[in-house]
Amino acid sequence: MVIGFIGSGHIGSAVARLAVDAGHTVVMSNSRGPETLADLVGALGPAASASTAEGAAEAGDIVVVTVPFFAYTKVPVAPLAGKIVIDTNNYYFERDGRFPEIDSGAKTPSGLLQEHLPTSKVVKGFNNIMAAHLLSDGTPPGTPDRRALPIAGDDAEAKKIVTDLIESFGFDVVDVGPLSEGWRHDRDKPAYVDRFNADELRAALAKA
Repeated sequence: MVIGFIGSGHIGSAVARLAVDAGHTVVMSNSRGPETLADLVGALGPAASASTAEGAAEAGDIVVVTVPFFAYTKVPVAPLAGKIVIDTNNYYFERDGRFPEIDSGAKTPSGLLQEHLPTSKVVKGFNNIMAAHLLSDGTPPGTPDRRALPIAGDDAEAKKIVTDLIESFGFDVVDVGPLSEGWRHDRDKPAYVDRFNADELRAALAKA
């Protein structure tokens, strides 16, 4: 597949490395312009290129949105119509400012992105693992105590495709349910950041 990246920070760069290693092509972007991504693209190799956010959105069969949460409304809408969007965002009020609808529990970060992208299929994933651990913790299928990552989303087919992708990166997947349940693996929840196998992750999610 071609995987587009809107945002090329630590998580975006780590997921891009996993994608390239798994045989995919990646198109990277950030808020500062493609020319600032030369070193990253060079490190990722010939399967990587740089573009604008709009270009990455248009090119990707799947698009990873991995920007600071406060910038979610800057994600281009039209080129993502009908596409699977993996949302890695976390809400940190210290950085993002206060969003009362999130603070009250009325909305979730991924739910707001889905509202911004009404014709896209948003799947929440990669938000509860450190970038370095994405690159170090993957293991082959069937490995005892294999690390598991959660996903949440409203489209079953989209979740299946994202599950297959994550499993190819070396992780088991636990489906948390609809996007509205994605808060269970948000910041400061029991399932956040710590390492869990699938059974342990389900138990941690249930404690939220």
